[in-house]
Order: sequence, then structure tokens, then C-alpha cells
Amino acid sequence: MPAVPEHDTRQRILDALEAAAPEHGIDIVDVEVVGSKKNPCVRVRIDHADEEAAPISLDEVAAETEWISAAIDELDPIEGSFTLEVSSPGLSRPLRRPHDFERFAGEDVSLGTTATEGRRHFTGRLEGLDGGNVVLTVDGERVSIPLDQVKSCKIKPNFDAPSTGAKG
Repeated sequence: MPAVPEHDTRQRILDALEAAAPEHGIDIVDVEVVGSKKNPCVRVRIDHADEEAAPISLDEVAAETEWISAAIDELDPIEGSFTLEVSSPGLSRPLRRPHDFERFAGEDVSLGTTATEGRRHFTGRLEGLDGGNVVLTVDGERVSIPLDQVKSCKIKPNFDAPSTGAKG
């Protein structure tokens, strides 16, 4: 069997988990496939689907791990064994879907792009989405980046100010 590119494996796992998550009341925040081919690790970050709920607890993460593990085993995306890590999104929550960029408007973020020219990394205040573009205020200037060019975006925890996000 030919090797499946890591991105395709990640996307297959993400698609399978997102399809099953609503019946469990869970939001699949992100999936990563990391490590060597001999010892891969699948990291799944989850939270409550209800944006008004308190952040997911360690006991709830442990309870949700069973169906997540079963869904990945049924999909069988990785040849051989792998380590599964299921966790909360943490303070440096990754943002990847359009509603994430709207939900966490007002938060400080670190964003990387797939751009091949010019600046590729930005740190600033997330303003939200505007016509398919992620809008940031960086050093007092408004920056607009097409959503399809966002490679990664994570909330930067600010321990000096209260959160302005949905779960603040």
C-alpha cells in the first residue's frame, strides 16, 4: 500500500471525527498527525459544541476519548500502531474554521500564511472575517489575509487582561 501524505491522513481523520462529533455534543477543534512514521501520534483537540458552555474538563475529555479512538480505529488511517492524545484546546487555541475567526474576534492571535512573497507571520488583534478574509490589527494597521492563505492561527494568551472571547 503506498504511503498516504500526512495532510490527507489528517484531513481524513478530521472529516470522520467532525461527522461523529455532533451526536456527542463535541466540537473538533483541531487534529494533528505528528512524530515519525514508526511512532506516529494523532493529537485531537476537543471542546463543547455549545459555545456558551464552560471549557471542557479533564474528566469530560477522558469520557470522549473512547468514541474518538473507536472512530479513528474504524477509519484505520495509519498503518500499524499509533499514539492517540485527546485534549482540550488549551489557552493557545488553534483557529481554523470561519466561525472560529468570528467567535474569537477581539483576541490577540499569532497567524502564519502560505504566502510565497512578502510577510508570512503576523501577531495582532483579531477583528474577525470580512468577505472571506481574516482581518487583524497589527501595530495599529488593518491587515486583511484571505482565509485560504492562513496556514495556522492560534490565540495568544494574555495573562494581564480579561478575555474578550466567547468563553471569557
